[in-house]
Amino acid sequence: METLAYPRLMAPLSLAGKRLRNRIIHASMTTLLAENSRVSDRLLRFYGNRARGGAAMIVSEPVAMSASFDQPNRVRAWNDDGIDGLKRWADAVESVDCRLLGQIVDRGRGRNLPGRSYDGIGASVLPDDLSWSVPRELSAAEIRQLVADFAEGALRLQRCGFSGVELSCGHGHLFNQFLSPRSNMRTDEYGGDLSGRAKIIANIVSAVRELCGRGFIVGLKLPGDDGVPGSVGPLEAAGIAAHLTAPGTVDYACFAHGSHARSLEQHVPDSYSPRMPYLETMRALRPSVRGVPLAALGRITDPAEAEGILERGEAELIALGRALLTDPAWPRKAAEGRVRDIRYCVSCNTCWDRITAQRLPIACDNNPRVAEPEELGARPPAAARSKRVAVVGAGIAGLEAAWVAAARGHQVTLLGRSAEVGGKTRLRAQLPGGDSLSSIYDFQYEAARRYGVAFELGVEASVGNVLALRPDAVVLASGSSMLAPDWLPAEMRAAGLVPDLRSAIAELLRVKAHQPGTAVIYDMDHSEGTYAAAELLHALFDAVVIVTPRDSIAQFASLVTRQGILRRLSMRRIRLEVLSEPRWSERFEDGSLETVNVYNGDASVIDNVAFLAWSTPRAPDLSLAEPLRAAGVELHLAGDSKCARNVLAATSEGHFAGSAI
Repeated sequence: METLAYPRLMAPLSLAGKRLRNRIIHASMTTLLAENSRVSDRLLRFYGNRARGGAAMIVSEPVAMSASFDQPNRVRAWNDDGIDGLKRWADAVESVDCRLLGQIVDRGRGRNLPGRSYDGIGASVLPDDLSWSVPRELSAAEIRQLVADFAEGALRLQRCGFSGVELSCGHGHLFNQFLSPRSNMRTDEYGGDLSGRAKIIANIVSAVRELCGRGFIVGLKLPGDDGVPGSVGPLEAAGIAAHLTAPGTVDYACFAHGSHARSLEQHVPDSYSPRMPYLETMRALRPSVRGVPLAALGRITDPAEAEGILERGEAELIALGRALLTDPAWPRKAAEGRVRDIRYCVSCNTCWDRITAQRLPIACDNNPRVAEPEELGARPPAAARSKRVAVVGAGIAGLEAAWVAAARGHQVTLLGRSAEVGGKTRLRAQLPGGDSLSSIYDFQYEAARRYGVAFELGVEASVGNVLALRPDAVVLASGSSMLAPDWLPAEMRAAGLVPDLRSAIAELLRVKAHQPGTAVIYDMDHSEGTYAAAELLHALFDAVVIVTPRDSIAQFASLVTRQGILRRLSMRRIRLEVLSEPRWSERFEDGSLETVNVYNGDASVIDNVAFLAWSTPRAPDLSLAEPLRAAGVELHLAGDSKCARNVLAATSEGHFAGSAI
């Protein structure tokens, strides 16, 4: 087995006299795993797993360094109440040769949940660009108290065994609000020119240095381009970076993008963005940090990408967030040249949606074992005895169940209707922004083959051929089907003349020829895949119209995903008809589709219609469930066969089913 397959990525580095075993930093990610402002066992497992997986340094999620920022899901460090937990946290990471840094940050006036904040603080009394929340302006005395609180909190972390702190000064958070000439209108010492606007940050760095000394790592996450006119663009960012790194008191820096505005989507670039989208900005800003080690940040997912950045001298460190959420052993596998064993981040931002919109603990579409004890294990724990297992369905739920069950020692046969694995996820992977999803089923298929799963593809599963396998247990992961909308006449449904969107897109992908006329989607789905299909239709037809009975679109997508959807549809001039439903009439034979307002009945017409399909809620395919139960078979449901939902549900339930047998 080859070791140190990526020599630059695996080369050690020293920060503040502390040795990093390689160049990989786990960037800060909120987990919501704290309980009652204290360190929980799951939080310890999350960080410990990533330290044991090979990261050289981990920047924690935001820590409550001041009483004013105390929250139940943020670990408290402003007093000694949770000091034992802080020590356990540090030990879980530092004991395996990984440095742990606490992150200092507050949202200030920023809010990315529905509604407005009524208790936010800020540099000035100006509304947040996203939520329009108006903050209370901090007084100079309050700012000085915050500086003292943050420094005292850093000292407490140091006493508990942390190696340093990182100040998060980008993403539109409080420090970014001070730095921005758009959001800082102060006329006192903390406003005005760049020096004044950066003073709160400079003072925190100085205060931390005074209390914690030079042997304590201090990093800065700085705004590279927050994407808000009149705020912090690359030119302003260069001045900020030069000013804050000039004293020589900072040990590393990195540049972040996006803000609490329409640019929030830049915070976590998704699968529609290019790989490593911020490299050009980073190259331009690199001279401004004056030789301070720079960490590259932003949709770096593959070891070869990271190695290339270091080889070209564009950075000294690689900061990975979502990539290490998906596979905490990413560094170890890279060092050993086992890149085929890596579970790759698909840049879906389910993790962001979980912690931000749903306020649930962090989870991952491609890692069903986040923060579990066996998360790092390549092979799940062995079963008590080997069983014969049949898996019906070759989508990502069935594949996950199959490889996990086989890895545990069961004899597994998988039956799939299609000649290829991946199910509906394979179809989505062929649409705009979907290419990274293929890594989910690619990993599962390779793991299933490695552990001896027998594949019977191109086979329609029936009660007979399933029972012929003499299974002790069956995992039903046969998917779901869209339900035809009420406005579609029964005879049209029966004839299949107006298909569901999935069926229609599968056919169009085989043809991919431009067709004149307008394509219409009736949208009762509101998830990201429907709008990816709309983008494909835009490339194939003269015009595209989305009709929905709701007052807007993409209501089941996370905020950052929704921002991207709305931006792309707007740039393509894809027309939206909201609060509308089709009304079937004979005019459709002539290419005209009538739509009516769902409240007042006002009618309009879409002319020259060449394509019409519907994207609607889905019903599980359970035709085999009761006959198999009646035959006395142990039955497990996974993914859409249980309830039609998303990729996260498919992989997690498939994993659970494979583990439960």
